[in-house]
Amino acid sequence: MGAGFWILIAVSAVFLLFILPVLAMSFAIYSVLLIRNKKDKWGRVCSFPEDAEYVGMYEEGLKWGEKYKEYKTPVNVKSGRFGLAGEYFDFGADKAVIIIAGRTECCYYSYYFAEPYRAAGYNVLVIDNRAHGQSDGRINSLGYREYKDIIAWSEMLHGRGNKSVVLHGICIGASTALFTVTAKNCPEYVTAMVSDGMYVNFYESFKNHMAEKNKPNFPMTYGVMTHIFFISGANVVTDGPIKRIRKMTKPILMMQSKEDTYSLPELAKKLYDACPSEHKKLVYFDRGAHSRIRVNDVAGYDETVKAFLRSL
Repeated sequence: MGAGFWILIAVSAVFLLFILPVLAMSFAIYSVLLIRNKKDKWGRVCSFPEDAEYVGMYEEGLKWGEKYKEYKTPVNVKSGRFGLAGEYFDFGADKAVIIIAGRTECCYYSYYFAEPYRAAGYNVLVIDNRAHGQSDGRINSLGYREYKDIIAWSEMLHGRGNKSVVLHGICIGASTALFTVTAKNCPEYVTAMVSDGMYVNFYESFKNHMAEKNKPNFPMTYGVMTHIFFISGANVVTDGPIKRIRKMTKPILMMQSKEDTYSLPELAKKLYDACPSEHKKLVYFDRGAHSRIRVNDVAGYDETVKAFLRSL
């Protein structure tokens, strides 16, 4: 038997004993994270009922929605083949915000971030992202496809008399917002964005998740990134906010917690420095885990948002 035969045996063994198991196990992780494989997954409920702080945010949001329910209308749009659902709070203004939640979250969660916009004279649209809540879809594409949905929502708002639209994104929602405002077909009336805990790319954020759980980065992370590339259609290693923000010319407010272990505070400065917008601001908050800035400083968070809106 020649050398070619033994090379083939060795390659086959590596594939069967290492690569195939890694791909299988990483697909299981990918599926949990980014595929809605049953209808009630990522529904309109609190995603972390065991987390007291998170439950508090969710319940405060529900109180906000109840307080202003007379202004609320269920709304729907079509984005490609996907039917999308949301709720529109029409306070009689001629400008609106779209609040874009992160992975696992729906429109009820977004209520929690709505008050500074209402107080500043904005109508409020909260949405079920694609593959969440009452919206169609199975795959979370981390903003790479969902930005088209935000454009469809913006067109709906414009058709209802809103002359300008601001995007407010949390975590993956921030990435989605940035993908939207830097897209070639983004309407001019989408005038600005606010980010809460935006990462440089999802790969970096995922690595930080793994480190926090004391899990090795190699090889599972690379398997998950492979599935994201081929199934979600997202290149989260070399693409992402750190690349897209170089095309950002509209006003942007970036809010970042110094305690965030997923979207690291020092990397927020990299995003800020890479942004060419002449109207940009980065504000650090001393306390708050990832996506938990406002609950740790409601007054500071809301005033930061309102000050930015006044500057537009």
